[in-house]
Amino acid sequence: MTVLAHRTDTLTRDALAVLQPGFEGTTAPAWLLRRVAEGLTSVGLFGRNVASPEQLAALTAQLRAERDDVLVAIDEEGGDVTRLEVRGGSSFPGNLALGAVDDTDLTRGVARELGRRLAECGVNLNWAPSADVNSNPDNPVIGVRSFGADTALAARHTAAYVEGLQAAGVAACTKHFPGHGDTSVDSHHALPRIDVDLETLAVRELVPFRAAIEAGTKAVMSAHILVPALDPTRPATLSPQVLTGLLRKELGYEGLIVTDGMEMNAIAGTYGIERGSVLAIAAGADAICVGGGLADEATVLRLRDALVAAVHEGALPEERLADAAARVRALAEWTRTVRPAPAVPGAPEGGAPGIGLEAARRALLVSGGGRGPVPDPYVATLAPVANIAVGDETPWGVAAELAALVPGTGAGVYPEGSAAGDVLAAAGGRTVVAVVRDAHRHPWMAEVLDALVAARPDTVVVEMGLPRAEPRGALYIATHGAARVCGRAAAEVIARG
Repeated sequence: MTVLAHRTDTLTRDALAVLQPGFEGTTAPAWLLRRVAEGLTSVGLFGRNVASPEQLAALTAQLRAERDDVLVAIDEEGGDVTRLEVRGGSSFPGNLALGAVDDTDLTRGVARELGRRLAECGVNLNWAPSADVNSNPDNPVIGVRSFGADTALAARHTAAYVEGLQAAGVAACTKHFPGHGDTSVDSHHALPRIDVDLETLAVRELVPFRAAIEAGTKAVMSAHILVPALDPTRPATLSPQVLTGLLRKELGYEGLIVTDGMEMNAIAGTYGIERGSVLAIAAGADAICVGGGLADEATVLRLRDALVAAVHEGALPEERLADAAARVRALAEWTRTVRPAPAVPGAPEGGAPGIGLEAARRALLVSGGGRGPVPDPYVATLAPVANIAVGDETPWGVAAELAALVPGTGAGVYPEGSAAGDVLAAAGGRTVVAVVRDAHRHPWMAEVLDALVAARPDTVVVEMGLPRAEPRGALYIATHGAARVCGRAAAEVIARG
């Protein structure tokens, strides 16, 4: 092999190594297995790839038959964002519920049990936890995915989550650096901008990331957000000032830097995924996440070839690409050799009824009630459009869980445009249980709630998003998230009093 051919082969393998692509289906397609054998070191899984734990274990075994150190990543936050239980809802409450309990041992235990289940299925990299401080309650994409609006609370629970997840042998990927909590735009749709000064960033957004780094997080995910105080022209994912200057040099982070999904419109709609990927690696990112929407071999080859061409053209230093690939391979080697830590005596573990349900019960905020079970309930779910990170395929609410406890429970789903009269007509004389998600962000929802409570003072209100409004209704339950176990915990209160 000539020197030029050897260099080209090395560049191609390095370019494949830094990609984290997705794919369609519940088995690995031939093209993916072929690319893994050629040097692709990471694969990203989404809800479309998961049918059952057994199927997922078989899928990851397929990949490891090609290389035993392949990184298999998934976006499994628990709570509202679940891929492992995308069709039924999560067995674990999300970050806001854990923050509401504020027991770091519980958070550590939940993360460890979640990590154990992922590891059993062959998943070894989790794009979680969210370390964002939810300082803007109108944030359309973070909300209950954050541990809360208190910086110190978010920091201690981020660290506990990282420790628990990695104790199970699954690498944590703390996100979304340098902090997505103070945004009013969803980066899936457009480029958010955070106009705060450096001091505010240092004492608010960056604190949980410092805690994650101290806890040993193996990966950090960048955010597609513009922070002019750090870089006035480029979003964090593409900014050398943010990734190399701040994260690497100032915070001293040495692990893997992963981008958020490059097909999100904040990047794809402005830079394009090929140029965006080159700029991200040049800025200091090590792994390119793509595949939530673009999930085919052609995308992988386009990005591979764009990175190789950028090196040949001088737009991307060869050493930077090699360094990025080396960091990916180093994490892959860690996951291959790591052994889960032994259980800590007395630490919360899984099992019946399970640590997830225990956490969901402890996270409930209940006002009113006290008169025993709610009689003859009719569940009216006021349903907003789900954000893309959550997805609309995962069921939520309390109707199914309550029906399991109270046979004959009525139910209906009411989208925007519905009126209180629609609910009352369907409920008849039954007790209305109005279930909402972020009512403070949806004026139509608040209007329906007010009308229901005025017409029927015995109305029960269940808030499964961020609780911001004053409690209303004869019984008010805030679950701090819409996971299946959160619905179960609320249903128990409604059914049993």
